[in-house]
Amino acid sequence: MGVFVFLPLVLPLTALPIARLAEHHLHPRSAAVLLTSVAVVLAACSTFCLGLLVVVGTAQLPGNPLPDNWSDPDVRAAVPYDEVAGKAAIVALALVVVACALTVRRHLRFRFRAHRALAGLRSDAGAGSGSGSGSEVAVLDDERPYAYALPGSPGRIVVSTGMLSCLDAAERRALLAHERAHLAGRHHRLLLAVQLAGCANPFLRPLRAAVTYSTERWADEEAARVTGDRRITARAVGKAALFSRRVATPGLAAFAAAGPVPRRVAALLGPVPPRRSWPPALTRAGMAACVAAAGTAASTLSALNAALALFVVLEAATPL
Repeated sequence: MGVFVFLPLVLPLTALPIARLAEHHLHPRSAAVLLTSVAVVLAACSTFCLGLLVVVGTAQLPGNPLPDNWSDPDVRAAVPYDEVAGKAAIVALALVVVACALTVRRHLRFRFRAHRALAGLRSDAGAGSGSGSGSEVAVLDDERPYAYALPGSPGRIVVSTGMLSCLDAAERRALLAHERAHLAGRHHRLLLAVQLAGCANPFLRPLRAAVTYSTERWADEEAARVTGDRRITARAVGKAALFSRRVATPGLAAFAAAGPVPRRVAALLGPVPPRRSWPPALTRAGMAACVAAAGTAASTLSALNAALALFVVLEAATPL
């Protein structure tokens, strides 16, 4: 395997330059999908190579369930610094599994508790003031201003009376259009995926903030398209941010609670972002995207090469 087994552990660093540049040079939808895809592939390759190292490390432990021949010097020679790297990989992979399990558990538990709390709660069709069916809108009698999209079957939009009282009718339509965009775009899946990627490899954690901002901008643009007024949408985002209090929503999107609000407002007051999925090649964003793509491809090839090399070595060490 050589150094190829270690490359996917550090190649996620190649995705960091595009994380910030994508926000300015791509449509928010394209940026969110691109960054999430890169994060998931890099995290999968990183975790896979940790697993390969664990095989070598576990074979060294007394009483391990693996064949004794797998601890032969020829097998251990396939990994540089096998004794340290193999045993460290066992600890690292255990931490990754625990972190991912806790993240998924916290996400699902919040959704379950939220849906159970909303069961039988009245839905307010008038909250949108003519913006369409409001059957998915759950209005909570709470003076604290907040609003967020709660996915599920069906998905719900949770909004407090305190938030509705802060906005006028047009701004309420923008708020509900924003939250419906979160539900329609399955943004919670992107947020959860990039969060799990950060658990798998700490180098990918900066992508979480970039994806969070991009999904908020994506929903902002959809709200502006539905309402037909970018200025009203910007005003709704600004007012909601001014009055809102952050609600703990693990892996979910909360209106005006995620991402730098001044940048979102400024973007809404500007022109509609170009609908392109890849930045121009001869720009900083284009070069950063190429670096991220090259890093992702190199990580995938390194993981496959390491897996094939380990398979060949173990096959040779296993008696017929």
